[in-house]
Amino acid sequence: MSGEEACAEGAIAAGCGFFAGYPTAPPLGVAARLARRLPEVGGRYVQMEDAVGSISAVMGASWAGAKAMTATSGTGIGLMQEEITYAVATETPCVIADVQRAGQRATALEDLVQSRCGPRGPYEMVVLAPSSPQEAFDLTVCAFLAAEKFRTPSLVVLDAFVGHRAEEVEVPAAADIPFVWRRIAVPKENGEPSVGFLGEWVAPMPVVGQGLKAHVTALCHDAYGRRNALDPGALDGFVRALQGKIQGGREDLVFTQAEGVGDARVALVGYGSGGRVACDAARRAFEEGLPVDAFRLTTLWPFPEQEILALAQRVETILVLEDNMGQMVHYIRAAAQGKAQVVFLPPEAIGALHRPAYVLEKIQEVLR
Repeated sequence: MSGEEACAEGAIAAGCGFFAGYPTAPPLGVAARLARRLPEVGGRYVQMEDAVGSISAVMGASWAGAKAMTATSGTGIGLMQEEITYAVATETPCVIADVQRAGQRATALEDLVQSRCGPRGPYEMVVLAPSSPQEAFDLTVCAFLAAEKFRTPSLVVLDAFVGHRAEEVEVPAAADIPFVWRRIAVPKENGEPSVGFLGEWVAPMPVVGQGLKAHVTALCHDAYGRRNALDPGALDGFVRALQGKIQGGREDLVFTQAEGVGDARVALVGYGSGGRVACDAARRAFEEGLPVDAFRLTTLWPFPEQEILALAQRVETILVLEDNMGQMVHYIRAAAQGKAQVVFLPPEAIGALHRPAYVLEKIQEVLR
């Protein structure tokens, strides 16, 4: 199946019961698959009027108790930013698939900084980047796990190459697929939260219509959901809670993949289709006797600073492959702390994949 179809199947495997979307290219494959498959498993598919309506419907479905998802591309992510901020601040679990593009059709890795820095305020989110249809399935499952465990929006960022490429995908038996049930806040007889609802790292979530009194607001609020926009202490707790749960859970969230012999002078770093090329180019370089390893970022946010620093401490040069004008390279350079030279390597033409032969030429230039 294609990466987009695999993403849709991963959502169903993770228990997704609601999808709202607006038909746009290139993520049509996700929507089309779910339009057919969700009714087969008792779910609901709703076609909305635009990207803003889509994410709003997804948040409403989540508060009504459903595992919910939408799919869009870079323009839609830009339109959704205010609503994504609202989802972060109200701790609303949901998943967004972003099939990145350049122009209308070309593949690209354009939305990485936007996915982290687009909204305002105290903002943390989980962003995963598949490099293959198999990973599109697996990481969509992981995105739902993270969304439910940490009560946060999660983003699966494919690029058009990964989204459209068709490969064999192994779908595990249902019993072997990680699954998490949402923790529901149960009300007492007077409608107040039950014991355990407050003072937790990630609190259980109320469900609209099940009797619990809950005020859902993105404004600064206390543990009961009551608005408190004037007290610096309340603001401090609000901000630290949103950021701390993600940073504190990085061991469960940060995935990277190293490939090579471990004593290289050069490391190729990439993500998405760029990570795929990095691994292929490193294998070819190794066959030619060049001291090159590959390091692929599967989790983009929270950013793997510790892993990048460890890599920089054992190589001389980090060559960063990105199909854009340079987005993650700045974060990689900062994380390296000067321990290794960090060199940005765009493709020969934005919107095209790096050719492994082209990457090998650049490796040889660096090693001279």
